[in-house]
Order: sequence, then C-alpha cells, then structure tokens
Amino acid sequence: MKKRIHILFILVLLLGVNTQAQQTPASKQTEAISITGATAHIGDGSIIKNATLVFENGKITAIGEASTPTKGKIINANGKHIYPGFIAPNKTLGLIEVNAVRASNDQDEIGDIIPHVRSIIAYNAESKVVESMRPNGVLLGQITPSGGRISGTSSIVQFDAWNWEDASVKVDDGIHLNWPNSFRRGRWWLGEPRGFQPNKNYQSQIEEVVSFMKNSMAYGKTKAKEHNPAYAAMQGLFNGEQKLYVYADGEKEIIDAVTTLKSAGAKHLVLVGGYHAYKITDFLKEHNIPVLVGFTHQLPNFNDDDYDLPYKLPKLLVDAGLLVGLQNNGASNFQTRNLPFYAGQVVGQGLAKEKALQLITGNTAKILGIDASYGTLAVGKSATLFISEGDALDMRGNQLSHAFIDGRTLSLETHQTELWKRYMGKYNSGQ
Repeated sequence: MKKRIHILFILVLLLGVNTQAQQTPASKQTEAISITGATAHIGDGSIIKNATLVFENGKITAIGEASTPTKGKIINANGKHIYPGFIAPNKTLGLIEVNAVRASNDQDEIGDIIPHVRSIIAYNAESKVVESMRPNGVLLGQITPSGGRISGTSSIVQFDAWNWEDASVKVDDGIHLNWPNSFRRGRWWLGEPRGFQPNKNYQSQIEEVVSFMKNSMAYGKTKAKEHNPAYAAMQGLFNGEQKLYVYADGEKEIIDAVTTLKSAGAKHLVLVGGYHAYKITDFLKEHNIPVLVGFTHQLPNFNDDDYDLPYKLPKLLVDAGLLVGLQNNGASNFQTRNLPFYAGQVVGQGLAKEKALQLITGNTAKILGIDASYGTLAVGKSATLFISEGDALDMRGNQLSHAFIDGRTLSLETHQTELWKRYMGKYNSGQ
C-alpha cells in the first residue's frame, strides 16, 4: 500500500512539473505567410508605411509597398506595426532561474580567469524567464557568464527551442573581461575610510591580464605538448573570429583597456557599460569601438553627474557618431522584457524613434556579428519579427498579436500571461 502511495505521489509531482513547463517550441514553417497593411519598422532607421512583407521557409522573400505581391497565408495587419525581433545582449538568461536556489544558478563559475567556460552548455532553453521575453518582442539574446576577471565565453540564441543546440544562433561569439577599476570603495569593515579610494593594485591587475593574453598568444603560435583549455579559448580574439567584450565605465579605465588590449593582440573590442564614454567619444571613434551602453532606468553613479545622465547617455553616444546598442546588465533577468521601454525612454531624451529602435535591433545585431541574418527586415534575412498593435517602444502600444522566429509562429502564452488571465478573471468577477 505504501509503495502505491509513493508511486502516486511521484506521478502527481511529474504532472505538476509538466503543467508548469515551457510552451512547446513552434513547428518549422510549412507555408508562405504574407503580412499586409502594417507600418514596417525596418531596424536601420527607415520605415515603410502600408507595407507588405512575405516570408517563406524561415526567410523574408519580399518587403515593400502595398503593391508587393502576396503569397500563401495572408495576415491583415492594417493599422498595426511590424518590427524585427528585439535583441538582448549581455544577459544571464537561461543560466539562472531563481536567485535563492543555488542549484538553478549557473551564471558564475569558480575561478578568476576562465575564458574556456562556455555559457551555452549551461543554457536552459525551457526557462520560464526566457519564455517571458517573447510577449514584449525580445526574441534573441546573448547568453553571457559573469564574475571574475575573465568570466568566460558567451553565445547568441533565439528564444524558442527545445535545447541549447536548437536555440543556438552563434556559438562562442566572444569572451568577457571585467577591466580593473582605478578606484574602489573603502572597506569600512576592515577599518578603511568610506568612499572611493585609489586602487593600489590597479597596475598589477592590468599586468595580470596582459600576461595572460601574451601567454595565450604564444600558446597559439607553438605546438604545446599539453592542452591548455584557457589559452586555447583565447585564440579567436587574436585571429578575429571572436570579440572581446570589455566592461569599463571610467575615462581612465576605458582608455587603458582599449590601448592595452589592442597592443596585446585583441582584434575586435566592444565596450560594455561605458558610463563616462561620452567624455571620450573621439578616442572611441578613432579606435572604432562600439558600445553596449547600460539601461536607462537607473540613478546616476556620482553626486556631481547630471541627474538624468543614465537616461540621455545612449543619445549622447549616438549623436557623437558611435555604434551603440542597449543592454541591461545589472538589472534582474526578468527586467530584460522591458528592453524596448528602455529604448523608448531615450526617445523622451530627444533621440528619433527609429534611431532608438536601432539600439535594440540593427545596431545590436552589428555589434554581436549576427546582422547578416537578424536585426533588420530585409530580403534574405531571417523571418524573426513580430506584429504589434501599436508603438512597441511604449508599454501602452507594445501588444503583440503575432511573433515569429525563423518563420515559425510562436506561442505568446507564458507563466506570467496565465497568471494575469487567472487573476483578471477573479477581479472582473468581483470576488
């Protein structure tokens, strides 16, 4: 009898887990789809009013004015808007589900310099957090490890898959380096003065990074008897196959990072954060450094900063002629769904709406190196796009009716939408 009870208990648990699972990934596109009548926001700064967009076998085959011939199933989107799928760079989505549950946390590994740690291996394609991105149009992301000096290697995925192999868009796209700070906060618990203090170890920490990079380059030029996974993982930085994402905010740190790392052999650098990058835009333009700037909904870092600096920083960098993408490192993974509204906030600072859209579409795709297939609406590119009832950069208009990844029709149901329907039903019933 006890054995039967145990078996029944296990079955109930399994049933409960199954009902809480992610929406089943969409099937491969089997017929052509034409979207008519909508305003198409291309993602390169341009729009097409009353557009017709056709895609087949996962690729866009035609896009133009209303006279463009249609094919297959027709979706009437009169008065609505078409957007390329939004891209969320530099996130630990799928690497951590519940912060308080250690077993669900794979965002950081033991070690300070671990470029050979690959985030894609730990990516959970069935994460409820990942699935909650889609109803706001966030359809792709760069899955990035965190912690240490060199955190590891990121990969880019699409957000509708059974597993990480199916999700992969670009595997091992870059390595992430947290540049040392020349100042640090005083550790009051050790008797140090409060506030910012010079980092006496700043130079030695830089030398540690340079030494590791030089050893990695030397390793790649010789036939080592023993395989060194950390050195081997760095080789893509020297031959241009991978990008080095450098996290730095201060003027000195940014200048030191760019000059030092380029001298050490890194071919392609991307600045992540760049809080004071607006002060040295000529330097960044000279070295062709794109910036993944921080999200707008935060307070200034220093007392003497403009009160609205985080809100207008993306515009300052765009106006200076830099290639800029928007990321929200430091915010909760759940808040990644607000990415379009961070871009919308920059519109409130005076940036043209289509340029703000580029911060999370075309520009980000270029920075991540996936612009040949994603980021803009163009013939030959992936049909990763969505239809919104209104302005997708405004939470009042960001109401999706359809979404597609590689032409596959997505479910927009998530754990959050189920809860919303449940409790709205209770509210409307007056109970």
